[in-house]
Amino acid sequence: MWKTVHMSQDGACPGDFMLQNVNCPRVKLGQEFPRVAFRGHIRSLPKLMEITHASHASHGNHKENSPFLNSSEAGKGGDYYDRNLALFEEELDIRPKVSSLLGKLVNYTNLTQGVKEHEEAENTDGSKKKVSKSPSMGTLMGVYLPCMQNIFGVILFLRLTWMVGMAGVLQSFLIVLLCCCCTMLTTISMSAIATNGVVPAGGSYFMISRSLGPEFGGAVGLCFYLGTTFAGAMYILGAIEILLTYIVPQAAIFHPSGAHDASSAMLNNMRVYGTVFLILMAVVVFVGVKYVNKFASLFLACVVISILSIYAGAIKSIFDPPEFPICMLGNRTLSRDQFDVCAKTVVKDNITVASKLWELFCHSTNLTTEHCDEYFLMNNVSEIAGIPGAASGILIDNLWSNYLEKGEILERAHQPSVDVAGQKNNLHLYVLSDITTSFMVLVGIFFPSVTGIMAGSNRSGDLKDAQKSIPVGTILAIVTTSLVYFSCVLLFGACIEGVVLRDKFGDAVNKNLVVGTLSWPSPWVIVIGSFFSTCGAGLQSLTGAPRLLQAIAKDNIIPFLWIFGHGKANGEPTWALLLTALIAELGILIASLDMVAPILSMFFLMCYLFVNLACAVQTLLRTPNWRPRFKYYHWALSFLGMSICLALMFISSWYYALVAMLIAGMIYKYIEYQGAEKEWGDGIRGLSLSAARYALLRLEEGPPHTKNWRPQLLVLLKLDEDLHVKYPRLLTFASQLKAGKGLTIIGSVIQGNFLETYGEAQAAEQTIKNMMEIEKVKGFCQVVVANKVREGIAHLIQSCGLGGMKHNTVVLGWPYGWRQSEDPRSWKTFIGTVRCTTAAHLALLVPKNVSFYPSNHERYNEGNIDVWWIVHDGGMLMLLPFLLKQHKVWRKCKMRIFTVAQMDDNSIQMKKDLATFLYQLRIEAEVEVVEMHNSDISAYTYERTLMMEQRSQMLRQMRLTKTEREREAQLVKDRHSVARLESLYSDEEDEGDPVPENIQMTWTKEKCDAEKRNRGSAVGSFRDLISIKPNQSNVRRMHTAVKLNEVIVNRSHDARLVLLNMPGPPKNTDGDENYMEFLEVLTEGLERVLLVRGGGREVITIYS
Repeated sequence: MWKTVHMSQDGACPGDFMLQNVNCPRVKLGQEFPRVAFRGHIRSLPKLMEITHASHASHGNHKENSPFLNSSEAGKGGDYYDRNLALFEEELDIRPKVSSLLGKLVNYTNLTQGVKEHEEAENTDGSKKKVSKSPSMGTLMGVYLPCMQNIFGVILFLRLTWMVGMAGVLQSFLIVLLCCCCTMLTTISMSAIATNGVVPAGGSYFMISRSLGPEFGGAVGLCFYLGTTFAGAMYILGAIEILLTYIVPQAAIFHPSGAHDASSAMLNNMRVYGTVFLILMAVVVFVGVKYVNKFASLFLACVVISILSIYAGAIKSIFDPPEFPICMLGNRTLSRDQFDVCAKTVVKDNITVASKLWELFCHSTNLTTEHCDEYFLMNNVSEIAGIPGAASGILIDNLWSNYLEKGEILERAHQPSVDVAGQKNNLHLYVLSDITTSFMVLVGIFFPSVTGIMAGSNRSGDLKDAQKSIPVGTILAIVTTSLVYFSCVLLFGACIEGVVLRDKFGDAVNKNLVVGTLSWPSPWVIVIGSFFSTCGAGLQSLTGAPRLLQAIAKDNIIPFLWIFGHGKANGEPTWALLLTALIAELGILIASLDMVAPILSMFFLMCYLFVNLACAVQTLLRTPNWRPRFKYYHWALSFLGMSICLALMFISSWYYALVAMLIAGMIYKYIEYQGAEKEWGDGIRGLSLSAARYALLRLEEGPPHTKNWRPQLLVLLKLDEDLHVKYPRLLTFASQLKAGKGLTIIGSVIQGNFLETYGEAQAAEQTIKNMMEIEKVKGFCQVVVANKVREGIAHLIQSCGLGGMKHNTVVLGWPYGWRQSEDPRSWKTFIGTVRCTTAAHLALLVPKNVSFYPSNHERYNEGNIDVWWIVHDGGMLMLLPFLLKQHKVWRKCKMRIFTVAQMDDNSIQMKKDLATFLYQLRIEAEVEVVEMHNSDISAYTYERTLMMEQRSQMLRQMRLTKTEREREAQLVKDRHSVARLESLYSDEEDEGDPVPENIQMTWTKEKCDAEKRNRGSAVGSFRDLISIKPNQSNVRRMHTAVKLNEVIVNRSHDARLVLLNMPGPPKNTDGDENYMEFLEVLTEGLERVLLVRGGGREVITIYS
């Protein structure tokens, strides 16, 4: 019985019913309490409403959120938070309840993107929407029978007897075993992948791409597509061969003009009829796949009946072998379609006359002619049984191989004959081998007859329980087909004469299909059955291939295929079907079944190889998501399957294998460089992580040897107010220096609070990544948020990199405009960064005038890179120009090395020693020694020093009076209106005490007097600037800077780039501003300068 709870006027809960686990809040008098229905306890409170305080107390004209549900809310269903989840209510929009998640998963319908919907779309009017049915196909109908239909094909009926005759029963067993082992191991790997989660439509392509990544997925997907397309061409060629050879030979358009033109005429007939068949089949597929699906069962029935007729015929041959006599001339097999009687003479009206056979060999009916073929005269004509039967013991003769060269006559080994040469113009009367055969050729031709194992996984969307049906159905199909192939090999070897087996087109048995001669009740059972089954298989290929291409195109991993993702209104892939027909036409123009079969073998083997690789990689990596329901797999089995696939590729045709690999490699590289980036949680990414982890652990074993040292850069970038990179040429310089080798980290600092400026940091990171892509910098980006920029830079210098993969060199921009700025923070941040890098034992590069550095599109065809080696700093000055010259921008520049000699140095010996040192370093460069004479300090130097110190003193006084000026103006600062930091090398902190936001002052007489005294002292300090005397240490430093600058400008004013040692900052921080001035003087008049400071270790060696 339902109870209704009413609220009392004092807001207390009613006494006759207690709310369980709910605190009843007090509400205002007169406020309506919402009615909630209960059945003994609280059923559910789907959503907890927030309590807000109303600003006014009106009762009906405003909404006040309440912890209880009103009647309208209660009727909306489960859209409200559970009271027990109040702690999580603010995050439920991004972290849904478990019940909501499970509800969505249960309601997920996995509909295939393939044949089923297209068929439904054709049957359904646009106005009516059909309710989608849940997948209902079981193992038998959904996997087993489709796999059987796809595996059994044209090779079984047209080439298996010929393969047994050429390779013998034992080697045929080996061929079948190799191919079936390959597909069985691939099926085990495929079952593991297919049962590791839901596999939507797309089958093998989906499995490989989601397991190995878009590059492998796209490459193998296209290979599988090409294989399926060429399979369609092969089935059409097989159907035409059956039609023109065994059903209606008189339908041939081209006829041989001579005895040796039979093969070329047949190929031309295959091309014409094949093209017609292809067009008809493409039209059928275009009109509607429902017709293909309706006839699928009929085609499968044809295959099954044909195979059963073979077994029936084999059993019957034990007791009553069929009559198919073969005419032998000596031990040579004669083509039976050109004569009736197997004898040299016949008796007509008691008169012995020449037979048709005599006329063919002697070109005359005269029995005494001397122009007969010598072999014909010397050997007897005999007739043997073509189908001796299973009880005849012919199996012993057929155990061993009998490979033939092209044009060789089929001979019976134990038949008596006189070995003499016959006339060449009579060769057309014998049964000849049309191609050169070998074990490897037969492997390539037979392999397509075991493909088709993906049919079950391709229908995963239609299966009731795909994770159970795919492994069971596919493995049973492979076991069944393997047993059929093994038994057929044994039966053919035991029942059929060897020369008949080796007769590909049945010339010896009067143009009958060889396998048809064994069948019961009639050869026509297999002829008609195989014709319809090959036509059906061709239709299935032309139906499946366009959908596979459409799935690849819709994934957008190969941009130029986007057009093939579109089709008819019902999703039918029209453009993909057109391309498929064009590619299949290429296979039909080849016109030979034996030439097309190895091509599609390559593509299928490539696909199976990567299925095995995907399973092996996932198993070895032990990724957390790798939890297949199919447990009977192992990485060793996958590797064995992969090895067999690779071996079969090169066994069957090594040049086709190389071409297939080249095609797959080109597609892989195209997707890698041009295709859309996808993150599918693939195994290759996991493999990369494992390899990276292994390599990083190896790097931890110790610092790199000097021979392996290269600059691993941390580039500190400056961003403007709009988060744009202020000096992109820093990235250009980094790319030219690195040329894609080693580590490059691009770092930047955003000032502020991390919680508030996280979005800004993400935007800045994306901006930097875009600029890195433009400037072709291969590396990583790291943006940190810090309260002070100086601290952020220190954090980057300390923490960038991982393990042994850390930066060893910092690239720092020059603080332009530091002289004009009253704010000292820009150059103080710069000097602080220099000190940080020195303390961290890192090398430092400071490109000055970086805006004048060349872009990646410029080329210097002449010019010099000048190195001024003033002090030894680990060899960085030697190594950097060598690395720059590896890039095409600097490649043609010459390298010059200058060093400075003092008065007491032997400059001639220095030059010789330097040349020897460079020779041992294997660096080509001109060497010059510049002598610097001891000269008196010039008046210019003294004046520059004086001006520098006066400026420093003046700025110091101006900073001291800044607080007083602000106090006089009673400036109120709003910290939110202060513009963001313009330069990376300046902080927002003040050098002195912080100024309070609101200044409230009460002026007394004492304060007023003190203020006047302060103002007077400030004026006096400005007067003291006139009488200042420069510090002698600063004068000496300025003298060095001026003299060096004169020498450098004199020698290197036209150099493309000047590298020189960067002096370290003073230990006493009072001289920081003077240090900046010294650097300015040192580099005056030079267009492009790179200041270099070593990290305290040798980076270049003369030893190998």
